[in-house]
Amino acid sequence: MVAVHHASYDYMPRAREVMLQWFDPGTYGVMVFFLVSGYIIPASLERSGSVRRFWISRLVRIYPLWVLACSVAAALMSAGIYRSRGGPGGLIAVVAHMTMLQDLLAVHGILNVLWTLSYEMAFYLLTVALFMLGIHRRSITVALVFSIAGLLLGGILPTAALSREWDGDMVIVITAIAMAGTVVLASRRYVFGGVLGGVLALALVLLNGRVSPGEGLVILAVMFTGTAIYRVERAQIGRRAMASALGVVLAATLATGVWRVYGQDTQAQRAWCLTIVSAAVTFGLGLALRRRRITRSLTLLGRMSYSVYLLHPVLLAVMRVTFGNGPDRPSHGSLPLLILFVSVLLVSSWTVWRMVEVPMQRLGHRLAVTSDEKERTKVAPIL
Repeated sequence: MVAVHHASYDYMPRAREVMLQWFDPGTYGVMVFFLVSGYIIPASLERSGSVRRFWISRLVRIYPLWVLACSVAAALMSAGIYRSRGGPGGLIAVVAHMTMLQDLLAVHGILNVLWTLSYEMAFYLLTVALFMLGIHRRSITVALVFSIAGLLLGGILPTAALSREWDGDMVIVITAIAMAGTVVLASRRYVFGGVLGGVLALALVLLNGRVSPGEGLVILAVMFTGTAIYRVERAQIGRRAMASALGVVLAATLATGVWRVYGQDTQAQRAWCLTIVSAAVTFGLGLALRRRRITRSLTLLGRMSYSVYLLHPVLLAVMRVTFGNGPDRPSHGSLPLLILFVSVLLVSSWTVWRMVEVPMQRLGHRLAVTSDEKERTKVAPIL
């Protein structure tokens, strides 16, 4: 959905313009992703109960393809094919990207889609912090707090405050050190390590996001709503409490977009509301149908969705140069080029999934098993 949305700027400009008056497919795609991530990620941590295993599996799952996509983008940028998105250059930009929190460090990602991974990483840090503090089952409370905070604070807190008021490069360096520290310490079962990561995530979302803090808090609320739904299915939360909380979170999310994010833009407000409701309905339908048999093609598309997500901006850049389309040379669109884009994207994504993602996932599993064996022989520290 996100890939086609970005391609529509080149290949369906008129249809895109009309559609955005009512519905934003990009926001829809990422909100469904955030709900699914919130539903899945805490479960992967709690099944094993090992923070070390969690970090190994997450980092090995995310970073290899991320490095590949960013490297290709950097090479194309050097060749003048791909546009720089700004932000600090040189080594400090690399450091910001390596934390995967670059969007919360006031740094534009080298790929325009990397911003979602910054909030994904913040969610990981908060999930680990709650788990190590023993309050991870209070997902409803967490979702409610974030949704209401987004509504109340969204128009008050400034964007990128830390990077503007302090030395932006120093904020990046401190974040990188804290990030490394929290992963290492939490993996060794030091509670302080988990808390450090949670505090870091909260500080960056509240005080240093590149977008409105209200929008950042809404994203976290959506993710923890996914977690709360997972807990309902495990009978850890009552259905009535969940239903009431869902109503509050949805209302606060809609109000934040209407009141705090889009101001007086009635068209954007309308699109925001319809998009958020559509994402919620889609997730609900997915849950209702999850036990039914799914076609192999859809299952495969889901497995290689990360490759599709990271590779499509690079492919768009290449096609813009090759066929002369894009923002520099607007056209009436081209359905054949859109079909070509989707076809090449699916083939290349499948290839990368098979050659990069699958082997790395197997490696991550082996490393996690080895880590578990070592961890069983150690006494857990508690401080």
